[in-house]
Amino acid sequence: MDTSDFPRTVASETTPLFPTKASKKPKTPLPKLQIGILITLQLAEPIASTSIFPYINQLIRELGITGGNDAAVGYYAGIIESLFFVAQALTVLRWSRLSDRIGRKPVLVIGLSGACISILCFGLSTTFWSLVISRCMCGFLNGNMGVMKTMMGELTDSTNMAQAFALFPIVWSLGGFVGPLIGGTLARPQDHWPVLFSGSFWGKYPYFLPCAVAACLFVLALFMMLIFLEETLSTKCRPRLTSATLGVSSSESLHQQSMAYTPLRTLLTPTIVVPIANYAMLAFLDVSFRALLPLFLSTPTYLGGLGFAPSSIGSWLAFFGIIDGVFQAVFFAKIVDRLGPKRLFFVMVVWDMAFGTVFMFITASAPTNTVLGAINGLGQTSASMARAVGPALATSLFAISKERNLLAGNAVYVVLIMLAGVLRWMGSQLPDELQDRNE
Repeated sequence: MDTSDFPRTVASETTPLFPTKASKKPKTPLPKLQIGILITLQLAEPIASTSIFPYINQLIRELGITGGNDAAVGYYAGIIESLFFVAQALTVLRWSRLSDRIGRKPVLVIGLSGACISILCFGLSTTFWSLVISRCMCGFLNGNMGVMKTMMGELTDSTNMAQAFALFPIVWSLGGFVGPLIGGTLARPQDHWPVLFSGSFWGKYPYFLPCAVAACLFVLALFMMLIFLEETLSTKCRPRLTSATLGVSSSESLHQQSMAYTPLRTLLTPTIVVPIANYAMLAFLDVSFRALLPLFLSTPTYLGGLGFAPSSIGSWLAFFGIIDGVFQAVFFAKIVDRLGPKRLFFVMVVWDMAFGTVFMFITASAPTNTVLGAINGLGQTSASMARAVGPALATSLFAISKERNLLAGNAVYVVLIMLAGVLRWMGSQLPDELQDRNE
């Protein structure tokens, strides 16, 4: 029989009887400068958002809207904390889709500018409704988180994604350390440093100083982005970056531009929806815990809390944030390499490490980079909706548990533990391995 048409292999005594699996792909070096700039930009977000936590409950009491009922503070604090996410849920998808068309950097400029203005307005607020307007403004104008995750996905591939996305929860942990420290230390400066802050302005706006510091961080981030950060959307890159780094021809560029207008319904496949659903549930549980912790710390002891002052609350939140950040910085990438992202999600479902893994699954679910903004926008919209419900629901359940003594005042914790069990089941639906978009 003629075997000339069949492929031949040269055998020897060392040739294995069965072919071995392909060796693991070598890791692509991370573009450290661009990722470093991106992470620095992102750091301003958690610092600003968490800086209000140490004093928000005291601010609600001082506004007098609770009528002296300390147990009702949780209702109003939850509303303030949720409004940002309600507004963000209504607009973040549009910002993300816009970034697929006009580029990532223009959307970041709008988001950073809006966050800066809104935090200044928050510090100048003297009524409950002015707090509401400032938080809504911040949410409406801020699509940064979805765009930043998109840029991180465009700067990485499946070999180095774990290293890059490990930085997101680390940054949030660092922000969770610095933000409460700023808010707790600088709130009511006229009480701590009466010689420096003796003017009537500080008596009228006692919480403006931490907001002003957060606004300065946004200004620094804005200038750093404009000067140093490169555009990552392939159709908007400079010709040098496009041809040398991304290898996009003119015909491919036209095709990618058309992909940016893909209808959203075509993206609602199980591969994309399952990671997004996990992200939404994880975001709900995380923000519920973050809203409950300062409320528990500030609640008077006769209601089952600890009765801490804002400065003490800021110190404790900062301590939790730095411990979380150090742990992830040291162990996240190593554990992903050893266990894989799915197993890590199961093991660390109660830690911020779960965020790093779910970001990897969402990024890997995108069929092309030109719809990555839309997919991250869907994810951020879902997470924002969950975070909008989380603080108001958790703090309201806390207040009801204390007022009616449900399960000895601990009903809210039982509910959250049950929802954590639901998240573990949802995590079992994630794919076993990450798919590289370039394969």
